[in-house]
Amino acid sequence: MSEFKDMNLPAPIETALTAMRFSTPTPIQEQAIPVALSGRDLIGCAQTGTGKTAAFCIPLITRLLSVPQKTALILAPTRELAVQITDVIAQLTVAVPAIRSTLLIGGAAMEPQIRSLARKPRIVVATPGRLLDHLQRRTVSLAATEILVLDEADRMLDMGFAPQLDAIRRFLPHTRQTLLFSATIPDDILKLASRYLKDPVRVNVGAIAQPVQEVRQSVVQTTGAAKNDVLLDELKARRGSVLIFARTKRRTDRLAKRLAQGGHSVTHIHGDRSQSQRDRAIKGFRSGAYRILVATDIAARGLDVPHIAHVINYDMPQAPEDYVHRIGRTARAGALGESLCLVVPEDQSQWRRISHLIVQGGLHGQARKSDSGKAHS
Repeated sequence: MSEFKDMNLPAPIETALTAMRFSTPTPIQEQAIPVALSGRDLIGCAQTGTGKTAAFCIPLITRLLSVPQKTALILAPTRELAVQITDVIAQLTVAVPAIRSTLLIGGAAMEPQIRSLARKPRIVVATPGRLLDHLQRRTVSLAATEILVLDEADRMLDMGFAPQLDAIRRFLPHTRQTLLFSATIPDDILKLASRYLKDPVRVNVGAIAQPVQEVRQSVVQTTGAAKNDVLLDELKARRGSVLIFARTKRRTDRLAKRLAQGGHSVTHIHGDRSQSQRDRAIKGFRSGAYRILVATDIAARGLDVPHIAHVINYDMPQAPEDYVHRIGRTARAGALGESLCLVVPEDQSQWRRISHLIVQGGLHGQARKSDSGKAHS
């Protein structure tokens, strides 16, 4: 199948896809949508930035059109990803006003969410912690859930949501369709799938845990003392928007302040910033009001900003798989992008693990050195 029109989708969805200028499905959409439309449970694995959101939203909305009394639940690990999923749903349901959605995320007031739930939305998009808050308050019921989606499931486990997911499962009907999407499929994801899914079809698109090929990767060997100067030189030499990853909230704050003092247009996000602060930061970065966004790994998943030209790993990720998710923020939808790692001596063992993961024995890219470091690949 080479076109969405070949999938025999309902007319309102075809109308929405035309308005969104979507005509040709991505590989994950082409493989996952027919399986999901058949009613089978599904494990979908594909690189970040490959269109997984539409791959589950299209069959989900199609199903809800045929069962007017049923609802759907989508769980996502971060507020930002949940917001973006809600935006996609709004676009796909523009011709179906009867299918309303609501967003349940932490960092936002409970009362507006409770009022929205009272209007009986057909689709609930939520982060696990906030959904569990509502379940415990009995402000939401999952009894009519026809379809459950676990998006970025590996990230949810990485962020410690396993207890919440187990608690939420007890509120779900036994008979339902479950779609699990993830960028990687480690053993703990398979264990999660065994609890949530029944005889799932597994769809893999591309090499698991491999960065998209359009990302030009490079590494600079430096030292802790020289790292800031190297970063400033790299920012000066590059054109376009830049996403910089730092290890901790405090380092994110400090780096953003340092860059702002140096005259750079910069904003930042991390878990301690309020939802309104995070929304403003992402909106400003997306619109171009800020050239640079400094973030912790909260932005490694679900940050959908098509124009990110560069991803810089100021600090190395804690898990090798997170490197893939970080650099997947650039080269979206087939565009070109560049990534850079600033590697200090204490990072060497972690960098070797990352290199082994992504190229199975060697780094695809180039190595450079700062004045205070020696380059190797």
